[in-house]
Amino acid sequence: MSHEFFTVKEEKENTIVIERSKFICNIKGVENEEQAKEYVEMIRKRHSLANHNCYAYIADDKGLVQKFSDAGEPQGTAGLPMLEVLKNKRIFKTVAVVTRYFGGIKLGTGGLTRAYGGSVAECLNLAKISKMCSAYLLEISPEYEGYSRLLKLLNDQNVATLKTDFGNVVKVEVAVKDDYLDNFKKKLIDAFNGKINYLEKGIDYYDFG
Repeated sequence: MSHEFFTVKEEKENTIVIERSKFICNIKGVENEEQAKEYVEMIRKRHSLANHNCYAYIADDKGLVQKFSDAGEPQGTAGLPMLEVLKNKRIFKTVAVVTRYFGGIKLGTGGLTRAYGGSVAECLNLAKISKMCSAYLLEISPEYEGYSRLLKLLNDQNVATLKTDFGNVVKVEVAVKDDYLDNFKKKLIDAFNGKINYLEKGIDYYDFG
């Protein structure tokens, strides 16, 4: 069965103001936990004079590598609600940092929870999001005269062309949604009457748009 998740395609920043407190949310897609930590540190330095720089991230494609911090806010009012937004929306391989400049009015625990969670949710609504689907990577090597036949097969929403190399032979690297692989291989073999070379190169995630 195909596994999928969502991630932030491009870095996004959004600011909301609640009771004179400014909440600045920065979110970014990451490949691993190290990148998530580096981004948190970068935002901390950028807003070194802020009252709080709270964060949450899910740094892997299964949703297992998670961490959050309240950064001095009352326990459970900042990092955890931020993390819950990422989890509920299946936003993985993503880090969110919410910077707060205190405006002089206390919000209470409920108000803080809504503010931090809401800050991340609003920023995600404005961000470009990619849907990442598990896919098999294939390298297909048709004869030059068969290349046009292959192109017709690749015009499919379940298949994405990653790279084409025109050397002594044509080599086309494609991503195929994992639950479509058997169907695609059958179409490939039928189109070339069994005379087609291809190599399975592993599994990865791809945004099929």
